Amino acid sequence: MCGIAGLYGLGGRLDVDPAVIDAMCQRIIHRGPDDRGVFRHPIGHIGMQRLSIIDLSSGHQPIANEDRTVWIVFNGEIYNFRELRQQLQGAGHVFTTHTDTECIVHGYEQWGEAVFERLRGMFAVALLDLTQNKLVLARDRLGKKPLYYTTLADGTLAFGSELKCLAVVPGFRAKVSSQATHDYFALGYVPAPASIYEGVHKLPPAHVLVAQQGQVSLRRYWQPVFGPKWTEDEPTLQRRLLEQLEDAVRVRLVSDVPFGAFLSGGLDSSVVAALMARNMGQPVRTFSIGFREERFNELPAARSVARHIGAEHTELVVEADAIAALDELVWYFDEPFGDSSAIPTYLVAKLAASQVKMVLSGDGGDELFAGYQRYAKYQTLRALRRHTAGLAAPVARAAAAVAPGERGIRLGRIAARLGQSFPDDYLAGVALATRADLDGILVPEFRRADPYASIRGHFTQAGIADPMENVLAGDMATYLSDDILVKVDRMTMAHSLEARAPLLDHVLLEFVARLPFDLKLREGRGKYLFRQVAEQLLPADVLNKPKQGFAIPIARWLRHELRERLQDTLASRRFIERGIFNAGGIQCLIREHLAQSHDHSERLWLILTYETWARRFVDQPAPLHHPQQAAQAA
Repeated sequence: MCGIAGLYGLGGRLDVDPAVIDAMCQRIIHRGPDDRGVFRHPIGHIGMQRLSIIDLSSGHQPIANEDRTVWIVFNGEIYNFRELRQQLQGAGHVFTTHTDTECIVHGYEQWGEAVFERLRGMFAVALLDLTQNKLVLARDRLGKKPLYYTTLADGTLAFGSELKCLAVVPGFRAKVSSQATHDYFALGYVPAPASIYEGVHKLPPAHVLVAQQGQVSLRRYWQPVFGPKWTEDEPTLQRRLLEQLEDAVRVRLVSDVPFGAFLSGGLDSSVVAALMARNMGQPVRTFSIGFREERFNELPAARSVARHIGAEHTELVVEADAIAALDELVWYFDEPFGDSSAIPTYLVAKLAASQVKMVLSGDGGDELFAGYQRYAKYQTLRALRRHTAGLAAPVARAAAAVAPGERGIRLGRIAARLGQSFPDDYLAGVALATRADLDGILVPEFRRADPYASIRGHFTQAGIADPMENVLAGDMATYLSDDILVKVDRMTMAHSLEARAPLLDHVLLEFVARLPFDLKLREGRGKYLFRQVAEQLLPADVLNKPKQGFAIPIARWLRHELRERLQDTLASRRFIERGIFNAGGIQCLIREHLAQSHDHSERLWLILTYETWARRFVDQPAPLHHPQQAAQAA
């Protein structure tokens, strides 16, 4: 695992100070503190910061092919590299290391850009092909590893694992995008291919970018297929699913450094940890965090699983003062990120990094197996509309008009969704803010008539007839890639910790996508077949506990420990003069939240996080250090 960066001259030659690539790498040293490598050529410069996991002694990058005409920097892990190596050696390629990186460069020689379709793993790759004066960038199927790029006025294409890489490139302009700002407040993240800055893009998951002869082109190389459905009986599919899960975990146990697992106490991470225990010759090291507030605390369940599998378990109880980490979190994310579960993710990564350099996580299970409660609620909403001949929406509107407080708001939103068509009826339940909410938060310049325009297309994919399958595919392409995986990457890399997600193995995903939907969501409960497998691995108390999610008591914190910061920040002249926010509307949100008449915690957290980000990256262009480094330098 590492961070990569680079520059390429679209005009055929790069005219940039040779020191710039080193400065770009320095900005992401936290991603790979073990080693740095750069390669400079008249057409481009590439560099990397390495976190050593496999082949510790000879894994230095960049790596070249035999005649040094193709050079690569690579962030990620390829789990089938040994099979690829055998194929490539059989074709006559000569290897000088035992790394997965070298398999990609020889694979590119052998198969061209089709090599990425053969890779099983997570990756962001940059290849300089000197014989064709070509730059190739590629990203893994689900976007586990990040990659940003932009084209500057002088024809330089700059790219890097994090936005902060680009800020040190001469000619880079960090102009905040009003569309991205709107999307952030609607969704809690900035969806790909956009970034928070105009003209700066995320390379979408499962895409290859080719820059050559002044042209830049993108091509998608993979997408999940949800049919035809498997026709075997349920016991057979249960057995096949267990085999697929076990294989996805087993291939991720290859490491030359100590490793462990995140264990939240939920079903997904517990299954992963249990499968690790079945396939390792030593106890699994597991890491958990919890809270004093019982409603948010899953430590008892995590302990139960740890005992059941014989793990070496470490845990931490999080106090409200953990919110002080917000300033550091903002620095690592580079752009506004509104998911408050980033805080516990950051803290459990810090805990794990004190003992290991790599962990397996349970991310992806909810998207694969329809585990989120919103899927069952949406299925109910569709059934309600189908069986009430159009009466449900007006009845809900009438009830909303007389119901008090939060209940009335919820009924009003249900009524609105009943009156919408697919996919907006689903997206209205996913978005963190409605159009009316956004009108109360943002000034007109940053509002949009359509709050879902940036993501709607992902929920109407050709070839998927069932709307329920469409929402799974859409969430994988948006919420999973741009929220969950961004959070996991940045918060683990903040501590130079590699995270691997076996439930997002693409071979497993392709199998699960073809399961009948009834084996995912049945009788209002998600993960049906996955739970049948879990019964063979986990104690009953974990199997039967209700889903909690990786949440924090943010509503209470905003009313107490964070109250002063919230009020001071969102009433400051600096905040008001930013020209983005409807200050009066936001003060109304604060008053209602503090009075406990409404829970506005999601929206207030979005606003507070955005303003914290803006003070770090807009008011202080190109900050060179995260807060701890800046304090030490001072």
